[in-house]
Amino acid sequence: MKLFVYVISLFVIGLQSMSPQVILASDNTSKTYLNEMYEWIKKDADSNVSTTAITPAYILNSHSKSISVPTAWGASNNYIFFGGGGSIPAPYMSGPDGAMELGVGVGDSQKTVGTQITLVSLDLSGWKRYALYLHLSKDISDVAALGAGVENVSLTGGSDSDKNFYVVYSQALKSEPFINDNTGQSKFYFTVGAGSNRFGKKSPSDIQSGKGAHGTYVFGSVAYEVAGACNIIAAWNGINLSTGISKTFWINDIPISTILGAADLTSNSGSGVRCTFGFGTGFPF
Repeated sequence: MKLFVYVISLFVIGLQSMSPQVILASDNTSKTYLNEMYEWIKKDADSNVSTTAITPAYILNSHSKSISVPTAWGASNNYIFFGGGGSIPAPYMSGPDGAMELGVGVGDSQKTVGTQITLVSLDLSGWKRYALYLHLSKDISDVAALGAGVENVSLTGGSDSDKNFYVVYSQALKSEPFINDNTGQSKFYFTVGAGSNRFGKKSPSDIQSGKGAHGTYVFGSVAYEVAGACNIIAAWNGINLSTGISKTFWINDIPISTILGAADLTSNSGSGVRCTFGFGTGFPF
């Protein structure tokens, strides 16, 4: 399959659309919810406290906070994760596209800096193209973090996008009425950041279609917990708008995070609205 051009830890592939990884997990993906899930697993194992306890150790819920852009939160403290995702159809194509990722989080985002390293397969049909993603995160409070990273560092050549650099800030609101009364966790999350390439550089197909050459290079997302069961998400990736819903299921203390969404909701890029999906899980080592 031909992938597009990535934009951050939640990427976009060659044709300037959202990369499956953006959906993977990521939240930097992504990346954001992975660390939260891992921390909850560790907490439960150490203290046998239910994840629905009224006074949790973490103010962030376990569902993904973004769908097409990275968040500042990242995996750290010795966690391994993997996931996959895709788009149906791919922009300017009749068929789907997808990607898989395997990563590790080391360091300590609270005391120093968390480092998340992700290996991504860009070709699920031949398994011949791979790229590396690096995300650094620093918690500045129990509800906010700063992050920076680079996406799509090609390891095998043949990549259909350039490297994407970004900086990002994410925060949860912990004041009323944005606290879940049953869990004590925040229900509202937002992210804002800026980046290169996929966050503002449109694809050749977009340019040929008269959609312009550049977007804003500024991105952001908001997520809100609904009925204590899932997060609904809206994200601007610098070029187009995406929406979706994310829920994390627990199977024997193993978190399975899922995302289902719709991308390219405006005419700024792409060839029409697309269905996007993703899943991810992880555990400490």
